[in-house]
Amino acid sequence: MAQPLRRVLLLFLFLVGAQRAVAALPDLDAFDEHFRETLVEQGIPGGAYAVVGQGRVLRVQGHGLRAVDGTQPVDADTVFRLASVSKTFAGPLAVQLAQEGRIDLADSLAEQLPTLRFKRDALSQRLRVEDLLGQSTGLVPNAYDNLIDDGLALERILPRFRELDAICAPRSCYSYQNIAFAQVEPILARAGGAGYAELIERRLFRPLRMQRASFGLEALLAEPNHARPHRREAGRWIEAELKPGYYQLAPAAGINASARDLAQWLLAQMGAQPQVLAPSVVQAVTTPRVRTPRELKRRLWGQLLDEAHYGLGWRVYRIGDAPLNYHSGWVKGYVAEIAWSPRHQLGLALLLNAESPAIGRISTEFWAKVHGRPVPTP
Repeated sequence: MAQPLRRVLLLFLFLVGAQRAVAALPDLDAFDEHFRETLVEQGIPGGAYAVVGQGRVLRVQGHGLRAVDGTQPVDADTVFRLASVSKTFAGPLAVQLAQEGRIDLADSLAEQLPTLRFKRDALSQRLRVEDLLGQSTGLVPNAYDNLIDDGLALERILPRFRELDAICAPRSCYSYQNIAFAQVEPILARAGGAGYAELIERRLFRPLRMQRASFGLEALLAEPNHARPHRREAGRWIEAELKPGYYQLAPAAGINASARDLAQWLLAQMGAQPQVLAPSVVQAVTTPRVRTPRELKRRLWGQLLDEAHYGLGWRVYRIGDAPLNYHSGWVKGYVAEIAWSPRHQLGLALLLNAESPAIGRISTEFWAKVHGRPVPTP
């Protein structure tokens, strides 16, 4: 091929590639309008979102009010409870400590957590630390979450695990947990030589400049710019009582953060700060481990997904042949979602101060458009 013609062809291919890269970015103005209209349509008091892509923050925005009967607006720095999105921090911390040789995630619970006992002693021998993080313990799903909902102290719940047996062999089936997941806290604290919250703050929050991220109820209340929780009653949203129960489960549901904080967390997943969150850590936590078939039956996500697994603190979805790393969170008065696409190098975080399923409509529509799929319908 003649050199001038080759240059023309290469330039053409470059321009086509650039156009495709630009086309892959969402219409942020349209998304913002859709987000705002959804809140108004559903009467949701307030919410915030972050969109990141191409190694930078594309948009962080809040809409609505922090409290339904208040006047203070939600903005990019308004702090919400993350609920189970907190799990996406536990997995990376565990892998960091493992890569430093401080812990072996294949260690048995009998060795690492001898005080947690089950109906059969053999189960403690078979269960590994990674099974807690990977939702592959085989215990009955959401074991004793109802007692957390009732406000029972964790020290009164853990002895009841002696009554539990596995419904399947460890690592052979998916079994979502909150209390069991959170039992990595003393294991990781011992391995890291500091409290769990301190390790997360020192290793992740501070270096990633997640300036409003915190743990616990006191920290949430101490933040002047925080969203209040809301529940549905008689067809309208009313402010709900802040329930402290799930704050007992720091690795599973203990984190508060803003949309701006989650933008930094998403960028870190996509390699923006490898000195803080190494690509090998991200790869380890987002490697599919146990299948999660129930995800394929969810009302909206089920229309979009072709496969679903759990990694270590992250869900690993597949749309066509493209992976999507995801987690959602729900606790009384709040819902949250976070997801990022390695192929499209896009990330989306959503936070609402109301227990509304509208969050699923917003996120599935966004990811359907990114992947060129039909928008799921309720």
